[in-house]
This record gives sequence, C-alpha cells and structure tokens, in this order.
Amino acid sequence: MAADEHISLSEAARRSGVPASTLKRWAAAKIVPVRRGRWTATAAAQARVVARMRERGHSLEELRQAGREGRLAFGFAEELFSDAEERIPVEQVSRETGLERDLVERVLSILGTPKERQDEVSRADAMALRHCARVLAAGFPLVAFLQLVRVYVQAMRRIAEAEVRLFHLYVHEPMIRDAVPEQEIAEEMGELAADLLPLAPPLTEYLHTRYLRYFLEQDVVGHMETDQMLETAEVELGHVTITLCFIDLTNFTRYTEEEGDIEALDVVENFVATVESTLPPEATIVKTIGDEVMVVSPDAASLTEWAVRFLARFSRRPQPRVGIHCGDAVYRDGDYFGSQVNLAHRVVNRALAGEVLVTDRVAESIAGSEALLREPIGSVSLKGFPTPTELYLVRPA
Repeated sequence: MAADEHISLSEAARRSGVPASTLKRWAAAKIVPVRRGRWTATAAAQARVVARMRERGHSLEELRQAGREGRLAFGFAEELFSDAEERIPVEQVSRETGLERDLVERVLSILGTPKERQDEVSRADAMALRHCARVLAAGFPLVAFLQLVRVYVQAMRRIAEAEVRLFHLYVHEPMIRDAVPEQEIAEEMGELAADLLPLAPPLTEYLHTRYLRYFLEQDVVGHMETDQMLETAEVELGHVTITLCFIDLTNFTRYTEEEGDIEALDVVENFVATVESTLPPEATIVKTIGDEVMVVSPDAASLTEWAVRFLARFSRRPQPRVGIHCGDAVYRDGDYFGSQVNLAHRVVNRALAGEVLVTDRVAESIAGSEALLREPIGSVSLKGFPTPTELYLVRPA
C-alpha cells in the first residue's frame, strides 16, 4: 500500500485510532500533514504517532514544531507494519497448537509482548506459535528451544534497531537539516522503506543458511577432535570445553578524552574489523562491548598464534592486549557464562599493551610451536579467585 494513497477521513480515523473530530482539529492546526483536506495513509500513520506522543504528555505546540521539522515523519512506517488485524484469544491458540497456556505466555514474553497484552494475539503471532509447536513436537528439548527463541529475538532486535538507527542517521536527519517539507520527507522515506523492506527476508535466509552450514561443519570437527579424556557422561548438560579469548584496547577511555568520540569510534571500528577479517576459520566472535571483543575457539594453539600476529598489526596507541584461557563454560542464549569466562576476563586485565597473556593449559597447547615462545611470569593473584593462576607471556619466536 503506497504511503501517499488518498483515503477518507473515516478511514483515517479507523487506521489511526483517533476520532474524526480530533483529526480535523489536528489537520487545521497543521499538526498532521493534510493538504487541501485530502487525507493520506501517511497522515493517518502520523496521527497515530501524535496520539501516542499526546499520551506521553507532549503538548500540541511541541508536536506542531516537531511536525514542521520533519521529526515525526517516521509515522509512514506504521503503514508498512500495520497490526490492525483481528485478534485471537490466547486460549484458542493454546488449544490449536497443543501448547500449554503457561508456555504460550512464556514464549510471548520472550518475544517482547507485555503481560497485559497476552490474552489475545494477532494472526502473525498465532502462526509463529504454530511454528514453535511443530519444533517441539519434532522432539527438540524445551530448555534448548526457549534459549533458541531468545537468541533469535536478541539477534533480530539488534538488526531491526540498526536498520532504524542507520536509516535515521543517514536518511532522515540529512533531510531535516536540508529543511525538506514534512510531507515530502514522509513520502520519500515511505517509498524508500517500501523498496528496501522486501530485501530483508532473502538476505536473512541467505545468511542463516550460510552460517548454519558453517557451524554444522564446526560441530562435526569438534566431535572428532574433542579431548578423549573428557567422557560425554562427565560433561554437564549445557557445559562446553572451549578456549576463551578477550581482546581490548588499553587506556581507551583516556584516548577518547584526548582525541574525541569520532576519532575513538574510528579506532574501534578498525580494531573490530581487523579482528573479524583475520580470525582463524574455526574461531567465532561471541560479542563486542565497546572496545572489547570476546572470541571463542575449539583450538587454543591456533587462536594463540593468531593473537600474536594480530597484535603485531598495531604499533600506535591505543594498542590491543589479549588474554586467553581454556576451560569449561556454560553455553546459554548464544553466550558463554561461568567462572572460567570470568577468569579469562581477569587475565586480559593483567596484560599490558601489546601483550598476549595465557593460562597454563593454553601454554601447554603451544609447547611444540616453532613460531611462539612462552615466558612464565609465575603465579598471579586474580580478583575473585582465591588460588593464584599460572600465567605465561607469549611472544613470536
């Protein structure tokens, strides 16, 4: 449906959920973009946004000014994602899917549906719950399924947030600065979004298939190369033996204060991009937090060799430092948790700029390496750990 489609006042009232009399007042006061009394899908969507802003306490004058500046022009997007469809009682969905109501509500909560809105769901919600029921009926364990849903939600939330923020920064804001009329902003952004939106599903499917294949291969390799001393029965459910690596930039806060946010951001982007482009194929970035990157790998030796080569790329401040440890961790919701993860993080905090510090188990993995030298620095007390930890400084041979 085109964002600039002409509609009647009654249809605008239905779509926006705002009484027709109120819409007329807002149009007359130029709070919503209506030209010559002709209502459009864009104007109705913006009226819905105005109604929400009124509920949050914003005055009509504030909204009028925001409309003039084009700051409400994102209202067009509401028309692309309209959720004004029929609502279905959750009890009916529970019966149809065979999922207990408590489980349906738990899934809805993970999806971000507020508790007070869980008595009814949209048809799209019901279809998603049917997919969930089929996965569980196929035998996928419930505890693993709920974690998988959380990972999907977290990943898609980040993608959607990035799409909106980047669209705002690089499309919406420049139009506001150029004083483009609000109706033109809304219509142009609506057309652009309508053109871009269909690209998301095929790209998402492609990336999902690509990385699913990659991690399936990694899983097969991992089963073949797992330490044979670790019997399957001895490994607790949800626990994995993994090499944990943290990399961050030393004195980055001071660097930001001295050089400014933009320069610091450029440094972080180059740092993270270099990690991504140079990691060994079996290693994976778990997350980035500011100037810190967490990486895991089934191969401690190759990850350590990579870390030494990686640090050689950075000769100017702020220089990275690396801490590596191998141990058992709890895998949950796409992330790794537990005391061994904390230990790896403490190790990187003891490293200086340009240093790779590793624990004894990692040091053993590179004992026969001709490319690396291990230099023991003794037992070091790490915060939160009662027993000192043997640490080694690793350098190129």
